[in-house]
Amino acid sequence: MRKTKNSFLLRFMISLQFSAPGALAGQEKEPVKYIGPGSCAATSCHGSVKPIAGSRILQNEYSTWILQDKHSRAYQALTGEVGERMARILKLDAKAEESSKCLACHGLYTAPEQRGRAFAISEGVSCENCHGPASAWLGPHTTRSWSHEKSLALGMTDTRNVIHRTEKCLECHLGTKNKFVDHEMIAAGHPDLYFELDSFSAVMPRHWKVPRESEPGKPAEDAAWVGVREWSVGQAVQLGAEIARLSWRARNERADKKDIWPEYSELSCFACHHALGPAKDSWRQEHGYAGRRPGDPAWNASRYAVFRLLAKQMDTANAQELDRQMLHVSEEMSKLNPDRSAVAAAASLAVPLAQRIAERLAALPYDQALVLRMLERIPEDAENIALADERGAEQAAMAMDSLYIAYSRAAKPANAAEVRTAINGLFQQLENPSAYNADQFASALRRIRPLLQ
Repeated sequence: MRKTKNSFLLRFMISLQFSAPGALAGQEKEPVKYIGPGSCAATSCHGSVKPIAGSRILQNEYSTWILQDKHSRAYQALTGEVGERMARILKLDAKAEESSKCLACHGLYTAPEQRGRAFAISEGVSCENCHGPASAWLGPHTTRSWSHEKSLALGMTDTRNVIHRTEKCLECHLGTKNKFVDHEMIAAGHPDLYFELDSFSAVMPRHWKVPRESEPGKPAEDAAWVGVREWSVGQAVQLGAEIARLSWRARNERADKKDIWPEYSELSCFACHHALGPAKDSWRQEHGYAGRRPGDPAWNASRYAVFRLLAKQMDTANAQELDRQMLHVSEEMSKLNPDRSAVAAAASLAVPLAQRIAERLAALPYDQALVLRMLERIPEDAENIALADERGAEQAAMAMDSLYIAYSRAAKPANAAEVRTAINGLFQQLENPSAYNADQFASALRRIRPLLQ
């Protein structure tokens, strides 16, 4: 009884402090503001040390974030030797942990007028980075009659929608016009960016129920296929975001207005940055340079290398047109001096195609047969994927991992341990990118095909 009463009083006081704009008679609507992760930390809200039985939500989301999630330590990455060195190389006007260029993705970085209360930016990437500014909905969303839609109307980000969730992730894990990682930053020491929604969510780790409670009138989703949906939709959304980025870079729409073309971070890093050895041992020279002049770095096609196989199975018409536009993009971007207008035109046509496929995949019912077909199709295209370079191989390894986890839970194959060992072997080949060998990776990927049951 005491716990219930205390929870009620806490929620009541929060709702008074952060009542919805216009909730009181004569109250003017206030702009939504950020209030920091501490507002979510109460044990009766999201700060429980363990999930609460019978609750609609886990209620230990804050605890999971601060103890296990690397996002909570994003700011700390700026304060070490590498961060300090990067700031010197980039000639930033402040330390990395004080620079807006870095804080845009490494903390809850807001303008002073957007702060509803004081909070420490050193807390890293926290609740409102993903869920949106909370001042308007924090209190009301704890009340029994409050709906998710009301919170969305007051500034909450719809992370239940897998398309919107992926778009939010990609604001930092790929970039926008206002915050991005370019070749200059990579040369200074920043890691190259790659992404796969299901794999990244698993290691986050997820702090939400899987699957979520079904909505009224809709069938409950099978928990086995939640990760497959995240993988497939995430693939489509990140491709669309990548092509959109390529388009605005071609049009010189960067926020800093630096006219850099081509932007080398759009190209395959390992076309230039790879170990050198005797010519007779070079798998690159052995295969040649299809579609480009020898010596010209290839476009980074990793976000399309695996996804195109899925698209062709699920949405043939849009996939065929997408293939045509992506061929134009790849051919032009793999020239030493790509034509800006040609790249921007082809990229602009590809973006809505990727979006339509994403919407199709988000609504698609997933099952064991569909997942098995994808598991089989990826090894069958092993050589093309492997030749897309290390980043393409990386996407294939993450795809096989995500898909097989879901498939083995449902099918319970007798040789699951053997297949898992084979998939883990793919990741081992990617541990040293400079030593990547496309032929060896393709061979290892092909060996998985006959193991699938």
